[in-house]
Amino acid sequence: MSKSPKIVKKEDYEPALDVVGTKVTALANKDETNGQEFTYQSGAEGMGPPPHSHAWDESFFVIKGTVEITTDGKTVVCEPGTLAYVPGGTIHSFKYGPGGGEMLEITGERSRAVGMFTDLSQEIPAGAPDKEKIVAVMGRNGATIHL
Repeated sequence: MSKSPKIVKKEDYEPALDVVGTKVTALANKDETNGQEFTYQSGAEGMGPPPHSHAWDESFFVIKGTVEITTDGKTVVCEPGTLAYVPGGTIHSFKYGPGGGEMLEITGERSRAVGMFTDLSQEIPAGAPDKEKIVAVMGRNGATIHL
């Protein structure tokens, strides 16, 4: 099935999802592209997901602030302009640095990220997160937590 070009202007954004302390704006999902998904993410200092893995590739492009990205146990502080590519299956995590941060996330084929973010936003209320429920929701969407 052929896909149509897509241009998403800021005024066209859907409301951001609240994903356990990270605001995630879905820009394009896999049904609108050839399997890739694009999100704009922002978070406060110290926020970010625990170590996890999934089958799809994922790339992060830091736009503002700093983001500490950990892959295979090695942490790198990423400043604006930094691109981090994480192959599918890699254990990884990130957290926003001092003052918070912003980044563009691009996922590869087989991505289930937007669906997972939507489920997390709908099923995990604000406040102290229910870790068991987070593990269950992420698992249902093809991601595994590694603690």
